[in-house]
Amino acid sequence: MIISIILKKIRQAVTDLLPIVLVIAFFQIVVLRQPLPQMGEVLFGALLVVLGLTLFVQGLEMGLFPIGETMAHALARKGSLFWLLCFAFALGFSTTVAEPALIAVAAEAADIASQGGLIDSSQESQKQYAFGLRMSVAFSVGLAILIGVMRIIRGWPIHYLIIGGYGVVMLMTIIAPKEIIGIAYDAGGVTTSTITVPLVAALGVGLASTIRGRSPLVDGFGLIAFASLLPMIFVMGYGLIVF
Repeated sequence: MIISIILKKIRQAVTDLLPIVLVIAFFQIVVLRQPLPQMGEVLFGALLVVLGLTLFVQGLEMGLFPIGETMAHALARKGSLFWLLCFAFALGFSTTVAEPALIAVAAEAADIASQGGLIDSSQESQKQYAFGLRMSVAFSVGLAILIGVMRIIRGWPIHYLIIGGYGVVMLMTIIAPKEIIGIAYDAGGVTTSTITVPLVAALGVGLASTIRGRSPLVDGFGLIAFASLLPMIFVMGYGLIVF
C-alpha cells in the first residue's frame, strides 16, 4: 500500500513536470538542433526535482494545510478577535521572512543597486538594503493577511478592496522612483510562493468554514491576492525613503 501511494505521487510529479520537459526537448531538437549539454547531470537533476516535488506536495498535504486549518478553527472557536488578528499578522510576516524566493530577489536587488551606484558597494550596505526590502515586504504581507481575515469576518466584498488596492498601486507607480518600480512589482509575486501560499490558503478556508454564514468557497479564498497586492505598495514606499 505504501509503495503504491509513493509511486502514485511520483507519477503525479512526473506528469506535472512533463510540459517543461517537452518544451525544452522541442527547442533543443527542433530549433537549436543540438543535444543537451552534460546530459548525465541534467537527468540526475531532473530526478532530484521529481523527488523534491513529490516530497514537497506530500508535506503540504500532511503538515502545512492541516495545521493552518486547525489553528484557524481553534482561534475562531476561542472567540478572541485580537488573538486571531495577531496570528494572521504573525503568520504572514513569518512565512514571508522565510520565503526563499524573496531572499534571493532581495539579495539580487541589493547587488544590482550597488552596481548601479544607487547604494554603497560595501557588503554591509547591500545587506542593509536587502534586509530592509525583506522587512518591508514581510510587514506588508502580515498586514495584508490581517486585512484579509477581517474581510472574512466582516463579510466585506473582495472586489472593492482589490480594485481600491490596485488604484493605490497605480498612483504609487507615478510618484515612486523608477529604480524600485520593477522590484516592487516582482515582490508582489515572490511573496506568494512555496511557504506562504499553503499556510495562508489553509487559514482562509479554515476560518471561513468555522464562521457561521461564511462559505469556504466564496469567502475562504482571496487572502493570496492581498498578499501579492500590498508588497507592491510598501516596496515603492520603501523606495521613496531609500532613494
